[in-house]
Amino acid sequence: MPLNTDTDPDVQLMLAVQRGDQSAFEQLFKKHVKGVIGFAMQFVGRRARAEELSQDVFLQIFRTRARYVPRARFRTWLYRMVSNACLSELRRADHRGRPRPVVGSDDRQTDPELVHESTSRSSEDELLDREALGRVRAVLRELPPQQRAALLLARVEGLSYEEVATTLSCSVSAVKSLIHRATVTLRQRLREQ
Repeated sequence: MPLNTDTDPDVQLMLAVQRGDQSAFEQLFKKHVKGVIGFAMQFVGRRARAEELSQDVFLQIFRTRARYVPRARFRTWLYRMVSNACLSELRRADHRGRPRPVVGSDDRQTDPELVHESTSRSSEDELLDREALGRVRAVLRELPPQQRAALLLARVEGLSYEEVATTLSCSVSAVKSLIHRATVTLRQRLREQ
């Protein structure tokens, strides 16, 4: 059943894209590209590859715009495409016998768009925060891809369980299970470190 398109301004923009409105596509791109790149970086590990994947996703959106049917919020639909692209990238890496991509420790530290600098904190506090963040990222990298995707979509991107289920093509109970297992694993492994 199609979504009530009046409730999501991004759906309205995407419908305008269908009608050939280039500026609507640019608005969607500008609004979502940073989040898409950040999400992709959690899977592929390198900012350059995450940017390539996000460009591929937005190009796919533009190319297939005529087939768009608003069945969910635009953001849910977008992150389904991004999740699929990231999971495919991981499968390609595994298939080629290459090690799975990992998040580089410098990617977020050197990118001012992805790092929040605080001048009121001491250098020691910032160093401790970076070390803790590095440990969390290391454990995230070890999670199975579906668990990682569910956890990131729900906890980082703020999608509801229903939206995560739509994004990952699974049931809400499966999403709850994936997130629970990911959270338990994160806690256990962080305690061990």
